[in-house]
Amino acid sequence: MILTSLGSLLGLLFLGIPVAATLALVGLILSGTFSPLPLHYALAEITWTVSNNFLLIAIPLFVLLGEMLLRSGLASRMYSALVLWMPWLPGGLMHSNIAACAMFAATSGSSVATAATIGTVALEEVKKNSYNERLFLGTIAAGGTLGILIPPSINLILYGVLTETSIPQLYLAGLIPGLVLAGLFSVVVLLLCLWRPAWGGRPVRADWSARIRALPDLLPPLVIFLAVIGTIYMGWATATEAAALGVLATFVIAAAYRCLTLAVIRQAFEGTMRTSAMIMAVMFGAYFLNLVFGAIGLPVAASRWIGTLSLSPFELFCLIVAFYFVLGMFMETLSMMVASVPIIAPIMTAAGFNPVWSGIIVVILMEIALITPPVGLNLFVVQSVRGRGGVLDVIIGALPFVVVMLLFVFLLYAFPQLALMLPQLMR
Repeated sequence: MILTSLGSLLGLLFLGIPVAATLALVGLILSGTFSPLPLHYALAEITWTVSNNFLLIAIPLFVLLGEMLLRSGLASRMYSALVLWMPWLPGGLMHSNIAACAMFAATSGSSVATAATIGTVALEEVKKNSYNERLFLGTIAAGGTLGILIPPSINLILYGVLTETSIPQLYLAGLIPGLVLAGLFSVVVLLLCLWRPAWGGRPVRADWSARIRALPDLLPPLVIFLAVIGTIYMGWATATEAAALGVLATFVIAAAYRCLTLAVIRQAFEGTMRTSAMIMAVMFGAYFLNLVFGAIGLPVAASRWIGTLSLSPFELFCLIVAFYFVLGMFMETLSMMVASVPIIAPIMTAAGFNPVWSGIIVVILMEIALITPPVGLNLFVVQSVRGRGGVLDVIIGALPFVVVMLLFVFLLYAFPQLALMLPQLMR
């Protein structure tokens, strides 16, 4: 049963069938093979239920928020301000790339949007200041992955919905690991540029008056972050309501900066509709597949199989890390999450792992998948923004960050309080 499920999923994806259709087809195959009941009759009910899930309404709102930041030019202003504040470190603007990705991640909730936005405004600096291009590209691809870890994160919302885990708790748990991971990325750049100073490019000159004048351009992400995360933890808004407040704050800020035009609004809404339609189509297929999984007893069978291996918690953890690392080479993160979490999450909970901590581990493993070939989405996003050369340059530049992220996963295993400290303090 397990081999049939995994083989059908990977086989259909390799044939180039869209992810949403693949998930639904795998559900139909498993239903026809292992279930005596006509489970396909539930498709209409599932579509209606998912469409009316209040928590999932937050997803198009966060997508719209990111689109508005990109289309209105607020993201470009933020990056230009960071460029003035961080040129003194070895590696110069590569630290700005990581910091800008972390700040944009704290408002957009999407890794692809983060990588695309920062890549669009940063790549012109490579030749201008003689940076090592591969490492520069790697900082954008890796920094972009922070979009699904630092709250507000779309993937954390999906994990919470799929596992019935508190989304505010997940958001709190993701904050410190996200910031620590961003710091580790900067340490990697620092060490590499100390080892090879030529990779760090020419320093950008900036006087204090220019830095002070640029400070207002760093305020929008902070205001939006407080509007979203602050209202959740003050108890004033749910995650969905906070997403709406974030969108409202973005529109007000764009209007204050005189960049809220009809063209900007139209482009933002078009981009939101395309992305949201893709996500919801995947969710329809995923919920049907999860229904089939439950009906045929796949999670129970997987748990029993894991039990027969007599693994220690650490050995199980290593197995899950290896599973996601390999799976991430062939599947896009959204489809990987909705297809695997209903099976993996119960196994981790049964092994004694905290569900909130497990969510952060899974999301970080999804981050690694975003920059591992051959299907690492952020690699191709950065390459498409670059528009020349080959994707191999981006892959090589991202490799040091893949190693750091894998080491960080095991650091979280050794010190789970990195993720659990804030949720426990806020109870």
